[in-house]
Amino acid sequence: MEKIKELTKVEEEVMQIIWRVKRGIVRDFIKELPDPQPPYSTISSVVRILEKKGFVAHKAYGKTHEYYPIISKNDYRKHLMQGMLQKYFSGSMANLFSFFAKENDLSIKELGEILENLEKEDE
Repeated sequence: MEKIKELTKVEEEVMQIIWRVKRGIVRDFIKELPDPQPPYSTISSVVRILEKKGFVAHKAYGKTHEYYPIISKNDYRKHLMQGMLQKYFSGSMANLFSFFAKENDLSIKELGEILENLEKEDE
């Protein structure tokens, strides 16, 4: 698989909508944005950038383009987490979990529940 590119905040916001809507034209995506909604041309440009970056593809119906995701939300999430793991935690899951446990003041009981959930997923 080709290396997944990072998204800007605006690109990610639009991509979140595309993942949720699954297929649609630019107007469908704009409807999902909070007021005040940005101009059509702005969202259309962002969608075209997402297509250039390999996140979406389109099917043309005359002058209308229906866009759909070609990178799943889960694949992008994995990419982001791997990058964060490498950049900030020396590639160590133990360092990552330790950081979140300390930052969120997790109790021994909560840590035990997390371990139980992980063991259930392995079954």
